Amino acid sequence: MSEENKRTVRSTLTRKFGVSEKKDERRPRRDDGEGKKFGDRPVFGGRRDGERFRDGRPRGLREDGSRNEDSEGRFDRERRPRRFGDRPFGRREGGRFGDRFGKRGDRPFRAFDGASENSAPVYRQRPEQKSERVDENIDEAALEARAAMVEKSEDSVANPPWFKKLLAVTTEKGRDREGRFLGEGVHVVDELITKHREIVIAVYIVEGFENEALIEKINEADVTIHVLTEDQMKQLSSTVTTQGIIAHCRIANTKPVYESSRSVITLVDAVQDPGNLGTLFRTSLGFGSNGMVLGRGTVSPFNPKVVRGSSGTFLRVPFEFDIDMVDHINFLRSKGYTIIATDLHAKQTLRDIPKHKLRKMAFLVGNEGAGTNPYFIELADETVKIPMSSELESLNVSVAHGILSYEAAQIQEELK
Repeated sequence: MSEENKRTVRSTLTRKFGVSEKKDERRPRRDDGEGKKFGDRPVFGGRRDGERFRDGRPRGLREDGSRNEDSEGRFDRERRPRRFGDRPFGRREGGRFGDRFGKRGDRPFRAFDGASENSAPVYRQRPEQKSERVDENIDEAALEARAAMVEKSEDSVANPPWFKKLLAVTTEKGRDREGRFLGEGVHVVDELITKHREIVIAVYIVEGFENEALIEKINEADVTIHVLTEDQMKQLSSTVTTQGIIAHCRIANTKPVYESSRSVITLVDAVQDPGNLGTLFRTSLGFGSNGMVLGRGTVSPFNPKVVRGSSGTFLRVPFEFDIDMVDHINFLRSKGYTIIATDLHAKQTLRDIPKHKLRKMAFLVGNEGAGTNPYFIELADETVKIPMSSELESLNVSVAHGILSYEAAQIQEELK
């Protein structure tokens, strides 16, 4: 390598940043016009040692002249003047991370979950509203649900086995399985004790029952009396307000005698309202009917509302239930009965039928809404109407039955 090239390499290796190639000295820095050189920046968040604040006080000294050892030479967050944006990330004064609102005046901060010190707890899901349910009319489905709940209950003290068995009788399935029914109310129990003592198993009264005359009658009939709590009585009752007494009885009934020379029978087609059926029983008893035949689809005569609706007198009327109506119509016809159906389009009344056909008659009354089955009407021997104003299309089944029963009783008196 030539001597000239060696000098060039040596000069390049010994160069320093800011030193001129021609002169071995540091380049002068440009003056920014305020006595400072280009590139002279203060340390982030503070000043270089020896600098003073605007009030002339040296860095690191407090106002009283004492030395601030903790802040000397370092970033002093507490003492430096507040600037725009000096706020911790994600929070405001008076709160914590995630606080929606800080304090404003006297208003407390509001936390992320929407609660404050004086407010009610906020639920993620609407709380369950528990309100006391009042049954205006306890139906069969409600009684079955109540009985099922008690049967599954493991509380043997509040619901002993004998009570669960008694509660099952409040449902139709339980009555069919046990062969028992309940008669509720003062008049019903009085009727059962007086007229049907042989079927009464026991009587249950609530604590504080005050009908001394009825209690004495029950004791004279040698029927055991058990005392229930008010809660137990409510569970057995089919009414909202109980009378505080219930009779536990065996299912029993007397079948009509079809061989009599004169007879009035009521055929009931799918009457589903217990109150209506109870009234049919009372009307039949009141006008000397010889019996009732309850077709399939009709409410059970041992339903507690039927028993109560008849005031317990239903057992004094001979009856059969769950009967095939077609077969029974043919059976009655073979026994000499005239089958009479009510029909809005009939042309005659009961009085227009020849008297010899009315010695043995069977009235056919039907469902509250649909009326009597049209097929059964076709099977009838006679159809009749009840004279009434044209302003009214039809009558309640129990009212129509009452009118026909009264006319039939008058005709039977005339045929003697």
